[in-house]
Amino acid sequence: MSTLSRDDVAHVAMLARIQLSDEELDHLAGQLDQIVGFVASVSEVAAADVPPMSHPLPLRNVTRPDEVRPSLSAEEALAAAPAQDLQRFEVPRILDED
Repeated sequence: MSTLSRDDVAHVAMLARIQLSDEELDHLAGQLDQIVGFVASVSEVAAADVPPMSHPLPLRNVTRPDEVRPSLSAEEALAAAPAQDLQRFEVPRILDED
């Protein structure tokens, strides 16, 4: 069984851009280690003769067919927008990357 350290949890939190306190890192390290253990135990149970599936029950597609219907023009949709650029809504940048 794998053991996740505080550093592992801190690294994952940094990748997810989540700020965690030292207490939260300690607490989550134990919880995430348990979750990894549970997933490993499920992997052990899966047999080679069991086909992979996306869902245990048969699913039926209940979506409606696409139909062209009247809608707003780009100008009408953007009329009340606080900022727009090239017929698109302009929103504040949330990432520093280009």
